[in-house]
Amino acid sequence: MKVAIMINTSWNIYNFRRGLIETLIKRGDEVVAIAPKDDYSGKLEEIGCRFRHLDMSASGMNPATDFGLMVKMRKVLKEERPDILLTYTIKPNIYGSLVCGNLKIPCICNVSGLGTVFLWKGTVKKIAVGLYKRAFKKNSWVFFQNNEDRDDFLKFIPISKDKTSLLPGSGINTTHFQPMMVEPNKVPVFTMIGRLIVEKGVYDFIEAIKIVKKKKPNTHFRLIGELDETHSRSIQKAELDSWLADELIEYVPHLSDVRDAVATSDVIVLPSYREGTPRTLLEAGAMGKAMIATDV
Repeated sequence: MKVAIMINTSWNIYNFRRGLIETLIKRGDEVVAIAPKDDYSGKLEEIGCRFRHLDMSASGMNPATDFGLMVKMRKVLKEERPDILLTYTIKPNIYGSLVCGNLKIPCICNVSGLGTVFLWKGTVKKIAVGLYKRAFKKNSWVFFQNNEDRDDFLKFIPISKDKTSLLPGSGINTTHFQPMMVEPNKVPVFTMIGRLIVEKGVYDFIEAIKIVKKKKPNTHFRLIGELDETHSRSIQKAELDSWLADELIEYVPHLSDVRDAVATSDVIVLPSYREGTPRTLLEAGAMGKAMIATDV
């Protein structure tokens, strides 16, 4: 069977779906990864996956740009003709469903979190909900990662609950993420790992740090995550620089392997506004760390 997997970055496919790909290949399936080319595209090929480049912005909704994306997506899928398409993230979920409906290719979507469009009111949310309504009539199945996400989604998108089911998160490799022996910290270390956008709760983390620092100045806080100011809800570099200047945080832009950072932390913090089942917390739990998170 030929299985195509479409996500908005090759990095995401390699880091979050590598186990799935390896299992499918081991089973004898052909796997095609469809995503924008980045530093991880070659790594996908190294594990035996064919790669097809598809230029796609991870954020923002521009009707002309997104129509062009659908045209390019249709070309790739028509050439590949997979037996099934697995999609993750909002654009592959929506446009992949629409294109597959047209090409009569079964499409299974994974809604790993409802994301920004369901948190805020306005035109973007209305457009996204309208597109979801049209697109999800065409797909074969939808996975969610918690009951609350599914229930909220079905309030807006009238699809049958019978063609949905739950997955308990994206999963992690528990032989890779294990408790590690490290030297105890001289002061408590709290670490947040996530994209530097409003919805991940970065501002809430900073406000909490200010409160704690007043009472417990000998406490260390670490923020790990890439800054992407092209994202409409991104933290701005000037704000990040001011936090560094005030010595509120230690900042690490990006880590390809977070295990050492988790191991040298006492607590992993995730004050996110909306999540499916956060991979960050799965990793921290597997490594035996205490966690503080919002009830979302």
